[in-house]
Amino acid sequence: MSGVQAVVSDFGGVLTTPLMDAFRRVQDDIDVPLDAYPRAFAHSLEHDGEHPLYALERGEIAEGEFIARLERGMEAVLGRPISLHGFGERLMAALDTNHELLDHYRGLRDRGIRLALCTNNVREWEPLWRPKLPVDELFEFVVDSAFVGTRKPEPEIYAIVLDRIGLPGSACAFVDDVEVNVAGAEAAGMRGVHFADTAQAIAALDAVLSPG
Repeated sequence: MSGVQAVVSDFGGVLTTPLMDAFRRVQDDIDVPLDAYPRAFAHSLEHDGEHPLYALERGEIAEGEFIARLERGMEAVLGRPISLHGFGERLMAALDTNHELLDHYRGLRDRGIRLALCTNNVREWEPLWRPKLPVDELFEFVVDSAFVGTRKPEPEIYAIVLDRIGLPGSACAFVDDVEVNVAGAEAAGMRGVHFADTAQAIAALDAVLSPG
């Protein structure tokens, strides 16, 4: 037996279309080049002393403050004022649900595999993203970075997941599209599955779950 009793899944980029695709769709609406985001984040880090996205995802700053810092950074690097009003709504609307993977998760649940979500997310966006998924139907619980004060790949968030699920890391598989997040899960003892596309992730997950 594989010994894996639970699958812990990421949300954005795993159970949705890729995050970069969503950013491109938002960019088309607000006329901001994609390379402006990391440059604006770097400007905010230099001037505010912390990465604004990381602070937002830990719930340390509100969405409004994040948007203000990002707009200041955008103006500094682009040389023109930028309005990011409604950014969160646009981004969440641009994420399409990965129904194929959700159906596979349903099959795993029917086989007795437990399911949970672990997401780096934003407190104010919870009403926007949760309706995209059958959260209460499929998942025992959600560990959302904005509500627990720590984000992937920080060790504390994986410890929270394992405490809530009541299993050792070796009994859990962790699916994420960001390699450093998978590495953090593996450091916590979990079996990592790096999501590149749906078919690949399903095959990798099935291999982890198979006896032998």
